[in-house]
Amino acid sequence: MTLVSMPQTESRLRNRREGRARTSAGRLNGTSVQSAAVAGVAVLGAFLRLWQLGSVGFNSDEAVYAGQAASIAGNDTLMSYFPIFRAHPLLFQATLSLFYRQGVSDAGGRVLAAAFGVATLFVVLLLGRELYGFWTGLVAMLFLAVMPYHVIVTRQVLLDGPMVLFATLALYFLVRFCNEARDAWLLMSALFLGLAALTKETSVVLLVSVYAFFALSTRLRLRMRTGLLGVLAMLLLLAVFPMSIALSHATSTGGSYLVYQLLRPANHSLTFYLSKVPSALGLLLVALALAGPMLVLARWAGSASRRALRRPGPAAAGITIRGLTWREGLLLCWAAGPILVFESLPVKGFQYLLPIAPVVAVLAAHAVLRPPISSVRFTVREGLRLPLRIAVIVVVALTMALPTWGAIRPSSSPAFLAGAGGLPGGREAGRWIDANLPKNAVLMTIGPSLSNLVEFYGHREALALSVSPNPLNRNPAYVAIDNPDLRIRRGQFHYLVWDTYSASRSPQFSDRLLQYANKYHGVAVHTETRPVRSRDGHVVQRPIITIYEVQP
Repeated sequence: MTLVSMPQTESRLRNRREGRARTSAGRLNGTSVQSAAVAGVAVLGAFLRLWQLGSVGFNSDEAVYAGQAASIAGNDTLMSYFPIFRAHPLLFQATLSLFYRQGVSDAGGRVLAAAFGVATLFVVLLLGRELYGFWTGLVAMLFLAVMPYHVIVTRQVLLDGPMVLFATLALYFLVRFCNEARDAWLLMSALFLGLAALTKETSVVLLVSVYAFFALSTRLRLRMRTGLLGVLAMLLLLAVFPMSIALSHATSTGGSYLVYQLLRPANHSLTFYLSKVPSALGLLLVALALAGPMLVLARWAGSASRRALRRPGPAAAGITIRGLTWREGLLLCWAAGPILVFESLPVKGFQYLLPIAPVVAVLAAHAVLRPPISSVRFTVREGLRLPLRIAVIVVVALTMALPTWGAIRPSSSPAFLAGAGGLPGGREAGRWIDANLPKNAVLMTIGPSLSNLVEFYGHREALALSVSPNPLNRNPAYVAIDNPDLRIRRGQFHYLVWDTYSASRSPQFSDRLLQYANKYHGVAVHTETRPVRSRDGHVVQRPIITIYEVQP
């Protein structure tokens, strides 16, 4: 037995306590730094989504969804123009209706949509942390916070932002299932995927992604019982929407919309997504996200060619490339499903591919913090690696933040891409109509986009000239104008509304409406203008909406 004096014992105990205190202080400081970084990114993301949120009025889709929410809230004025059951499920509209019980406002609806967008930032943080660690999750959160694609869509009363929140939660719990093999996580993933589909039914395409992942995976196996349980949970949740339609005796509505979506003509070319979405995501971000998989594929291709030639080729001097894991496989499958499905469909919307945004952010963050090129002969010195990575993160974030800042500032020109912003002048013209035109006035517009705004803000019936008389080629919510010339002559239309947004999309119907205005002695009673800079550098007022009063 060794005897230790009392002073020595006290000294050792004191040193141990001090060591534990230093360790706890270090952990606390690290946690504080992480919490401050997360809070800073969240504030930045919230600022970009809330800055001057009400500077421009609704676009057509926003008016429809907000009108549905108002109808659910019991607004009798808007209920006659916006029936509760239209094209999509009602989870977001029902949530918004809780806020609309105190009054309908476009800014209020957008604040709720922005809140879903900010919440998605935290889910991406959890997703990146579960896959690759905290710092990857934080960088992915930063990338998504400033990404033009996600910011622009979540600043609008659209279904895609809330849908992406639920879809990303489904992906997060699917990752938990792959890590821990607990059936409860797969069930949670299925439930959140069901909530995504209840927000917007197009999210069911992510089932293709999940199936492809498990079908292609060689190490992760999904038991039949577990998979069927997940599908059953999702189907039970989805049954809420058709049951609500059946109880409201609006079963023909869903069928009409389904036929319309399947048979309607293409609205964009095959290159639409390739030309619009990468720049909205961020070209440098997309390049980083694809860097790892492309390098691995190049390595596989090189190995296959060397085996075919039956001669071993020397490895690339000084470079080692990591292979793909199930993590990258899951992320790539999750993104591939929506891309392949929506590219093959004739109807394409700017915001349809938003579910791939969190995936791109995580892959890019992983490429920066743990590059696929793991070692290079001429390596960067250890002390310079962290500053170099920080510099790359800052550059990538700036290449997205600057376009985002330009996109959220009030624009002097209309947005000609559906889902990419509000419609300048629509709110102002609608409010002028509400204040100045007779209650029984009926208006004719070029297209249904402005008709929705006239009905939402102006509370007057409006029909669109461009709506097809063929039921298979038109949205079931819209009514075609039979023989518009005769109906004007009989005094059934009192005002014609021309707008530059619809004129750019349907120039032939724009010309027809202006011909009717000229034929029936149309007088411009109100014009909305926006300042634009001419070629000689002068600022001129450009008419964007003109209301003509016609005489039968």
